Amino acid sequence: MKSFDCIIVGSGINSLVCAAILARLGRKVCILERNDRLGGCIRTEQVTVPGFSHDVLSAVHPLFVTSPGYAELGDALHDSGLEYTNNDSPTGVLLPDGRSLILTTSREDNMKTFESLATGDGEAYQRSMALIDDNAGLIFGLLGGELWGLATAKLLLSEVWRKNLHATASFFGEAMQTCRSWLEDSFQSDLLRALLAPWILHTGLGTESSFSGLMGRLIPYTLEQVGNPVVKGGSYQLVAAFEKIIEAYGGELRRNTDVTRIMTKDGRAVGVETADGSRYLASRAVICNVTPTQLYQGLLGPTDVNEKVLQQSRSYRYGRGDMQIHLALDEPPQWPAPELQKVIMIHLTAGLDAVSKAVNEADRGLLPESATIVVAQPTTVDPSRAPDGKWILWLQLQELPRILKGDQRGEIAIPADGQWNETVRELYADRIVERLAEQVPNLERSIVGRRVFSPADLETINVNLVGGDPYSGECSIDQFMFWRPLRATRGHRTPVRNLYHIGASTHPGPGLGGVSGYLVARALS
Repeated sequence: MKSFDCIIVGSGINSLVCAAILARLGRKVCILERNDRLGGCIRTEQVTVPGFSHDVLSAVHPLFVTSPGYAELGDALHDSGLEYTNNDSPTGVLLPDGRSLILTTSREDNMKTFESLATGDGEAYQRSMALIDDNAGLIFGLLGGELWGLATAKLLLSEVWRKNLHATASFFGEAMQTCRSWLEDSFQSDLLRALLAPWILHTGLGTESSFSGLMGRLIPYTLEQVGNPVVKGGSYQLVAAFEKIIEAYGGELRRNTDVTRIMTKDGRAVGVETADGSRYLASRAVICNVTPTQLYQGLLGPTDVNEKVLQQSRSYRYGRGDMQIHLALDEPPQWPAPELQKVIMIHLTAGLDAVSKAVNEADRGLLPESATIVVAQPTTVDPSRAPDGKWILWLQLQELPRILKGDQRGEIAIPADGQWNETVRELYADRIVERLAEQVPNLERSIVGRRVFSPADLETINVNLVGGDPYSGECSIDQFMFWRPLRATRGHRTPVRNLYHIGASTHPGPGLGGVSGYLVARALS
């Protein structure tokens, strides 16, 4: 048996942030990863043809560069080889009729553009962003802090003192607004609504979800601030930089090490046991970057936690499935508007109602008739990802069922067991590529390689992506903020002493931010 101060189960972004901070503080840290590589949802591979480096899962890092972990570790990461590339066109939208719109990093330019679409839309956009500005301390304090603690109580009290109780309550009421009501109440232009609506999918919500209105405002606010950063050479360079930092301070990183049990004694976590029977002792903390399903129904024994926690872990809900399509192109895409070629992430959609329709179909178990297509173009800011003159497209579909019940178009035969298989995967990917080709005339002839990952494939890659849910749990309000992951638990502490829970299933939820790992590291410092 080997002894450490802290053992971290899993190696996603939250684990890496946590380990790096603890190691720099002099803690003896060990990360145990069940796969053959570190990084969780951060991986870069040549999955199509040689010479094309694709980010298999996550692709852009606006949440990380605005996180407290990056604020503390950024200089060390860049000294260890991390380099970001970026531009002033983080996102755009393309409609079936060929109209397009780009959000830039300039508030002034965005307001002018939106005002030209419909009188008043520029000012309405500024009011939406002003809501974030006026409440930034509260919003980012809640999303970036440990909710169950004195600091949050002080934050809420200070807000009441600054505004008064009624105004503070009014803000929370407005925060519960849906994305649909925000967009329809604020903007006249269907093109502007179409630009903003698809981004709510990246939060694990839909346009009709409570709280989606505030999250919908936060995204363009963040993109204006930092753009859509892409790691030069592939996102895995971020993982490599973390490895250098952790090992430089004496931390250990173990791959192919599957933790199967948390060892407890007198209600306290004392270490872990792995599939091969090895044991690792932890004198200070065991930190698990897993889902509540894994934690409470697998890693812990039935006598370690009470029935309420067990029952709520059984009721924890997972969200919609995700598909990733990677295309290697022999030449850059010929977009209807040439300026789209420099946009880092484009959404193809017919607009707000189309996003809502696709979400509804997926929630009912159907392959959507016309899913929102997310298209990232890493080579527009990082040509090193592909041979000279070549291009990469990163496609994501976030409105898919985890369990299949049918095809809205009635064209694809669904397996009797409702499970994704290779045939369904490739046929649905064909549908998506055909839709994209309607807008990009040179697409089909320029494809030199394609690789598709279905929701089932994603869970095989990363066990935390249950059913292909990229957010490790539905993000509806009853599973968010104070109630994530469970109502019976408080933040990142668990009912077992010295056992902490981090990752996308915990506050502040999914996204490549590393905040939960940062919060636990600071609690242990």
